[in-house]
Amino acid sequence: MSSANRIQKALVIESPKTPFVLKTVPIPKPGPGEVLVKIMASGLNPADWILQTRDYFAPHTPYPAIIGFDIAGDVEELGPGVKEISKGERVFLEPKMNSNNYTAFQQYALAPVEFLGKIPKNLDYAQAASVSLTFTTAVYGLLPAHPVGMGLNPTFDDTVSYPEEAALVIGGSSSVGQYAIQILKYLGFGAIIAYASVKHTEFLKSLGATHIIDRNQISFADLPAALPRVYAQPIKVIYSAVVLPEAQDAAYACLANDGKLAVATPQLALKEDAETPGKKVYGVFGSPYTPANREFGLVLWRHLPRLLESGVFVPNRIEELPNGLSGIVDGLKKLEKGEVSGVKLVAFPQNTTA
Repeated sequence: MSSANRIQKALVIESPKTPFVLKTVPIPKPGPGEVLVKIMASGLNPADWILQTRDYFAPHTPYPAIIGFDIAGDVEELGPGVKEISKGERVFLEPKMNSNNYTAFQQYALAPVEFLGKIPKNLDYAQAASVSLTFTTAVYGLLPAHPVGMGLNPTFDDTVSYPEEAALVIGGSSSVGQYAIQILKYLGFGAIIAYASVKHTEFLKSLGATHIIDRNQISFADLPAALPRVYAQPIKVIYSAVVLPEAQDAAYACLANDGKLAVATPQLALKEDAETPGKKVYGVFGSPYTPANREFGLVLWRHLPRLLESGVFVPNRIEELPNGLSGIVDGLKKLEKGEVSGVKLVAFPQNTTA
């Protein structure tokens, strides 16, 4: 790629709470320990529309802002000293968000090699783009050691198993919930209860769920009373992919007194109850780029590609969006309206024509 051609198309938020605009921006140059990735697929997440419409992560987001949390593509250029990977290899990653040069809603982005994986041959770009953010959001609540997570398997030891234990996943059909179910299956939990729409029953059981509680019939408020009728033993592990305060309250009420609860947000609506000090609550920030998360992030990215290749973990089902980067705008509106269920929306930046 010559210096004269180092421009690309990107979806830009020019100032807080303003609409996306398709613009031309420079293509960055990779530094030491980095690669430049030609983005073939970008996954969409609820955090995207929340950030754009509410300026949710202020003051950490620089404006004009390019966002997006899931990347799959080809290594276009190597930075100085990079030997772990070669030009042309297919990779997937969760970008860091402190610079527009690294994010997903553009045609090229930088990536630190320590937190990316080679796409297994059994996955295409869209499938790979469904993994990074939502898998890490699920896994950081469950596997890493306290205080980051529950400490269920910090080293990805394939022999670790909890056959006598039961777990509950609230929001089981969401992208995060699907991965939480799969991680609990990987951990050998004897019972995995999913709170989700029953229309997803067959699919969620194929991922590892053993019981389904219909969210359309049982409200959050009624869930603590309904749970013992489905599974009588105490639930010591709960993952809530739903971050609404009422979901967090229900999860906490369902938890055994010596249990552990992880919620897919660092901004918890509840705190540990002084009357039940044995309960532990973890607010999850699914990113390897913070100092607290870095050590486990290095372990995670060493193991995730092999576990996807072997089929231990499978990607989300995909809904492909048309019109390249432009299709992201309509896709995020669907997410905001709650019109997406059980699938991951994926856009293809190289197909942008406008």
